[in-house]
Amino acid sequence: MSAENVQIVRLEPARVASVLGFGSSPELEAIGKLVAWAKPKGYLENLATHRVFGFNNPSPSPGSPNYGYELWMVVTEEVQPEGVVEIKAFPGGLYAVKKCVVAGDAYEIIPATWKQLVMWREDSPYRAASHQWLEEHLQVEFSEGEPWALDLYLPIEE
Repeated sequence: MSAENVQIVRLEPARVASVLGFGSSPELEAIGKLVAWAKPKGYLENLATHRVFGFNNPSPSPGSPNYGYELWMVVTEEVQPEGVVEIKAFPGGLYAVKKCVVAGDAYEIIPATWKQLVMWREDSPYRAASHQWLEEHLQVEFSEGEPWALDLYLPIEE
């Protein structure tokens, strides 16, 4: 993968609303919870302000189809916990970022793109870091069969 396909980005600390899905398709469960909470509040109208990030939590285990997926939405200080929505502090960090366009099987395309990004880091001047791996959801509502995109955020340090 060429360096032009990867951007180096520092995410600033943020306050986030968090929801969790668990099962064989936890991403869809978590997105459903986030949309049910955020849409009536108008938060989905501006994903540049209310950015949405996700990650496995807990990660898949061999022999089990079930795992968790946590979604974060960046929110202001005024937003309070409500129902299934928790409020958390994200400390920020330095990341290598690559766009992942999903036009087909997400369970093949997303891991393959993560693998490309990790291979890029191994040949870069950056080292692995311990802060949270993230997937930025560039849209949270989409039509079945339509392509959609994520930005993958790999934690790095200099």
